[in-house]
Amino acid sequence: MIDLRSDTVTKPSPGMLDAMLHAQVGDDVFGEDPTVNELQDRCAELFGMQAGLFCASGTLANQIAIKVHTQPLEEIIAHKLSHINNYEVGGHAFHSGVSLKLTEGARGIITKEEVINNINPDYDWLPVTRMVWLENTCNKAGGSCFTMEQLKEIHYVCQVSHLRLHMDGARIFNALQAKEQDSKAVGACFDSISFCFSKGLGTPVGSMLVGSKEFIRRARRIRKVMGGGMRQAGYLAAAAIYALDHNIERLDEDHKRAKVIEAALQKAPFVKEIYPAETNILMFELIEECKAKDFLAELAKHNIKAIQLGPNHVRMVTHLDITEEMVNELLQVLEHIGIHWRDQANMDLIA
Repeated sequence: MIDLRSDTVTKPSPGMLDAMLHAQVGDDVFGEDPTVNELQDRCAELFGMQAGLFCASGTLANQIAIKVHTQPLEEIIAHKLSHINNYEVGGHAFHSGVSLKLTEGARGIITKEEVINNINPDYDWLPVTRMVWLENTCNKAGGSCFTMEQLKEIHYVCQVSHLRLHMDGARIFNALQAKEQDSKAVGACFDSISFCFSKGLGTPVGSMLVGSKEFIRRARRIRKVMGGGMRQAGYLAAAAIYALDHNIERLDEDHKRAKVIEAALQKAPFVKEIYPAETNILMFELIEECKAKDFLAELAKHNIKAIQLGPNHVRMVTHLDITEEMVNELLQVLEHIGIHWRDQANMDLIA
């Protein structure tokens, strides 16, 4: 099976399982799990923050960040393609009573001008603009990344406008590798950052939220009320530590394989448009005559899985369980589908 639906489908490697088996653990609700504490301190240091909080998922980390940073009747500037807008069940409204002001920037990238133009004036009938939310990489935009210049520009606008700035960095390590950015330099732009260990880095569970000591102190209580307190979580934290040690630099392999698949899709007669593959995500639109469900059904005949994101939109994601041999097999299948589609199109013309 070649599973390209997401980088969340990976299984722990033997080395990761061994690290989990031998982890030193305690009760994390009491703050007594040494492996969790080590992971939190390490992640905070990595991004130049004061403290960290281990969470069960990226969605939990994001919702905690929103709750700590905002009050009801306030608003967050976010891109229309953002995860909090599309894939977190409206949690910003449910948990925090805030609204989203959605931007239209190209491929998930918010510009400083969009931030400035979307800050609400101080009228009774408008929510108070409190926060700017960036997603890096942007999943629904095909793994697009912010440049350091863009991050610094938005950071400056937020400072002078007294807005909080958060990064949903679910796949931040893909962005850091692709753009050759320094994690501390990126961290210096933000009030808080969330990121996943189970996307790209190969762990079975876990995300991190980093920020100031006061921010994390408040975040711990919000995590508890949301049901996110964990006990001997060090077994999971050990997997994350292993991932930080072994699975970051190898993300370049995923990016290279995504570029190889991108080149094949660009030539395919059934593909209308494909977003540039900056990292490990391939997002493409099929021509009108080729529906996503039919394309996925054809892939399934060859034991290949991808995911549908619209009537004609498909996503593929490379990850550490995708080998070079698997990519070559995929290329052969894509070529086969292309030949079949051309033959069918020619028959329809003759008819």
